[in-house]
Amino acid sequence: MMTIVYAVVLLGGLGLIFGAVLSFASKKFHVEVDERVEQVRACVAGANCGACGYPGCDGFAQAVVDGKAPINGCSPAGAKGAREIGKIMGQEAEVSEKLVARVLCQGEKGIAKDRYLYDGYKSCASAAGLAGGPKDCRFACIGLGDCQDKCAFDAITMKNGIAVIDPDKCTSCGACVKACPRSVIKLMPLSQKVIVRCRNSDVARVAKASCMDACIGCGRCKKTCQHDAIVVENGYARILPEKCTGCGECAAVCPCNCITVE
Repeated sequence: MMTIVYAVVLLGGLGLIFGAVLSFASKKFHVEVDERVEQVRACVAGANCGACGYPGCDGFAQAVVDGKAPINGCSPAGAKGAREIGKIMGQEAEVSEKLVARVLCQGEKGIAKDRYLYDGYKSCASAAGLAGGPKDCRFACIGLGDCQDKCAFDAITMKNGIAVIDPDKCTSCGACVKACPRSVIKLMPLSQKVIVRCRNSDVARVAKASCMDACIGCGRCKKTCQHDAIVVENGYARILPEKCTGCGECAAVCPCNCITVE
């Protein structure tokens, strides 16, 4: 009986000692946490997408409070999030126009010609490394969904062999841009409605042989544009958003249907 009592007393004493040691350690090594970190953390998107350049939303919030990251550094949080963070930090948020990801390709099945039938691992990066990819156009969207897998906001779907991005869901985090091995996706101003959906810089004959909707650099769009908003470089047309009025006349005269108006 006494053995049990001694054991209980010993365990109780050890518990008190360990508790005192832990209490002392917590006070000795206590790190003050700025309450603004949690406040900033509550204003960001919470997707841990890494678009800000920091390891997750917690890292970004700490960097903002430390003065290492801009208050508008979380693109998924948008203008509203930047303004809220600005209030917390006592700064004026510089909010620019929203960007959205656009797919500069219309090489769907039946439009872009296939070089071979790919039946390997479902990855654009893997397919691109196999004889240049399954599509004959070396600038085309491969369409196996690497961008979709990286999108944390469910803004990308794969339809008929190419990626389709929902601008209402896109937060301009840029994860899809980094994931695309062909650089087919580009962040563009939301207001830019007229888009050349092709980046094929091959000569017209080669471009047209690989895709029915390929830009052949004919220049008809440039000649038609009354606002000098189009340049033709490297074999394909490009819209200058600062000059474009969105009239759509260039799309109407394009013989290849590679210019779209959102």
